[in-house]
Amino acid sequence: MEIMDSRDLEQLLRNKDFKTIRTELPLMRDADIAFVIEDLSPENAILVFRTLPKDRAAEIFAYLASEMQEHIIGAITDQEVGSLINQLYVDDAADFLEELPANMVKRVLKNASPETRALINEFLQYPPESAGSIMTAEFVDLKKDMTVAQAFTRIRRIAIDKETVYTCYVIDANRHLEGVITVKRLFLATDETVLDDIMETNVIYAYTTDDQEEVAQLFAKYDLLSLPIVDHEHRLVGIVTVDDVVEVIHQEATEDFQKMAAMAPSEKPYLRTSVFSLAKHRITWLMILMISAMITGGVLAKYEAAFIALPLLVTFIPMLTDTGGNAGSQSSTLVIRGMALNEISTKDFGKVFLKELAVSLLVGLALSIVNFGRLLLMYPGEYMIAFTVSLALYFTVVLAKTVGGILPLVAKLFNTDPAIMAAPVITTIVDAFSLIIYFKIVEALLF
Repeated sequence: MEIMDSRDLEQLLRNKDFKTIRTELPLMRDADIAFVIEDLSPENAILVFRTLPKDRAAEIFAYLASEMQEHIIGAITDQEVGSLINQLYVDDAADFLEELPANMVKRVLKNASPETRALINEFLQYPPESAGSIMTAEFVDLKKDMTVAQAFTRIRRIAIDKETVYTCYVIDANRHLEGVITVKRLFLATDETVLDDIMETNVIYAYTTDDQEEVAQLFAKYDLLSLPIVDHEHRLVGIVTVDDVVEVIHQEATEDFQKMAAMAPSEKPYLRTSVFSLAKHRITWLMILMISAMITGGVLAKYEAAFIALPLLVTFIPMLTDTGGNAGSQSSTLVIRGMALNEISTKDFGKVFLKELAVSLLVGLALSIVNFGRLLLMYPGEYMIAFTVSLALYFTVVLAKTVGGILPLVAKLFNTDPAIMAAPVITTIVDAFSLIIYFKIVEALLF
């Protein structure tokens, strides 16, 4: 079947052909249905949502953006709200409630079952962007004295409401995590085998208060599909599944990208963000960088006599500052990326410094030699000017690459996001110092 798009849906709605919508829409995947609903007006989206099969409505609802979720919750009845919230996985329910106004949260929780309400309230208490805030409570737990046959009986009984059943978690009477076992291993064992004999006891886990980025790094390092989350008494309270980690990776990468571009992070998609919000997220850092760029102007004012005496010197300033900024950005980007992948830590400060210094010496030498030749071709006979500019370029590249490499690590040492020390900040710093280097060399060699 050809996937229905928002225009097809709008046409069916105009024709009041709800029978076709009820028949054809459920043939699509949940994520595709949510994507189509997102493109509709809130009024039409609510109409379409009400045609969805009850057993799939919650799954599709979880894929929708928070604004659309809010519109739907505001339009449906209390009974429908209760049915929806009780069918949602607890982590999805907690995520969507965090975005709702207080009056709507109260209405949703009022219509949830007591068990669901208790679980959601527990999840909402975890710090934002922690492992506890992204975990789910829907997992299969077993006891180590069970046989394989007893384990399968329990899995068949409770699996329908669980987010994943591939990995099961073995706990004691006090819910302390003792081991994990996969369904594959259970299938390969005999019915009489006791779980204690075949479970994996060297368990990789995280605490509820661990940062979600650390959880994502564990998934990447150990190729996990799910990860148990324990409290500080080592009691199993939930699991994080790979779909939640993919969302974390996407969110963290977007946040770092925005910070590296000198913007305040925003969780909303670009086309759904208002012009005012976009401007607000950008203006703060632009204001800071604009003011800090006045340092460059101050340096030029201080050495005004030098380029009045030799106006040709001014023409080389853009080349020096641009090359320095680009060189610094290369180093900072690589180091920030390495830190994000957990390949570089603050303990590697010395190694990073020496490596970037060595790279900068080679790159600076190559650029200076090429620049020296270029200037001699453009200005025949001006050997001292060519040498002066090339020497300034060499030291600028060495400074820029070294500073660009270590600044993200310095930021991390002071518990600041390393992504802040990216292209705009590096460029501003390098511009000022490259001009100081340039004019100091000019004064020493030409005056």
